[in-house]
Amino acid sequence: MKRGVHDLALFGGDAAFLQPLYMGRPNTGDRKRLLDRLEWALDNRWLTNGGPLVREFEQRIADLAGVRNCVATCNATAGLQLLLREAEVTGEVIMPSMTFVATAHAVRWLGLRPVFCDIDPDTGCLDPKLVEAAVTPRTGAILGVHLWGRPSRVDELAAIAAEHGLKLFYDAAHALGCTSRQRRLGSFGDAEVFSFHATKVVNSFEGGGIVTDDDTRAERLRALHNFGLGHDGVGAGINAKMSEAAAAMGLTSLEAFADAVASNRANYELYRQELSGLPGVRLIDYDPAERNNYHYVIALIDAGVTGLHRDLLLTLLRAENVVAQPYFSPGCHQREPYRTEHPVSLPHTEHLAEQVIALPTGPAVSREDIRRVCDIIRVAAAHGPRITAQAGA
Repeated sequence: MKRGVHDLALFGGDAAFLQPLYMGRPNTGDRKRLLDRLEWALDNRWLTNGGPLVREFEQRIADLAGVRNCVATCNATAGLQLLLREAEVTGEVIMPSMTFVATAHAVRWLGLRPVFCDIDPDTGCLDPKLVEAAVTPRTGAILGVHLWGRPSRVDELAAIAAEHGLKLFYDAAHALGCTSRQRRLGSFGDAEVFSFHATKVVNSFEGGGIVTDDDTRAERLRALHNFGLGHDGVGAGINAKMSEAAAAMGLTSLEAFADAVASNRANYELYRQELSGLPGVRLIDYDPAERNNYHYVIALIDAGVTGLHRDLLLTLLRAENVVAQPYFSPGCHQREPYRTEHPVSLPHTEHLAEQVIALPTGPAVSREDIRRVCDIIRVAAAHGPRITAQAGA
């Protein structure tokens, strides 16, 4: 009989965390600054429709991305939909399956077909050679993803898009403050979309931002995210605006961005030190020549070496009150409705998705927390076959 979660606790009450230890606790910044901004918005009586706080937030994000324009949205999913709609993309959109399912859903909701392409196993991002092979007369756009803030192969994808006359967009939800060849992510392709969800390194409670150097595109997007008003050429729009309250949070969180990155990097380095040399457990690397926000500490668990499947390790961690996540597993192509509508085999994606675990990090996670998490992982990895047998897995 399989055991329950708490029956699998490795340390019992002695080492279990008293409170759940999560990844991605919100970076709230200075609460007084946030409340002051909210008070100012209330006194100003301008709560939405492109108010001063939203405009300030847009400018600061554009500056951070190294582009002229940011159009703030209510969330990043709406941002992707607006971008595809503004570009009048039709037919098929080539994209990775190794991403949050919202990336694919944004495409499908517009009546477009996501064409899932396998990844480069070294980066987790789209393999340009496979993208080239996936282009057909029905292809309307390429939608890359900068996975965990590591950049896509931007030059090669740009060459493919140019050769075939395709739009090139990026889901940059993980990539605020990251670079490729020292150029800031957000400035590649025709446009990119950031996420400011509560779990991101900068958050606006919920929110997104489309960044682009194309002034005409930005003008059209501003109309589209406000019902299409103010621009006769865009047709019907939707309501995807960011509120002043969300921008107040975004600005406050942005002020704490540098400190959050420094904390994230220190956490990452400690995890790397603590787990170094542990057979079957490997942390993904970040290029030291590039900037990264270090918001994700991603470990790969090789069950063939540890004798312990990633999912059982997740269960063991939960038994100790550690809430880690399988980012992203299964891949989008293995989820409904995609696995039924257009079944496809993506061996590199499937192999990576089977191994990934995102460990707790962020300013709320202490160095002692990290050491205790690593203690659990070391014990689990050392006794993988026995634990697997006891769990009935």
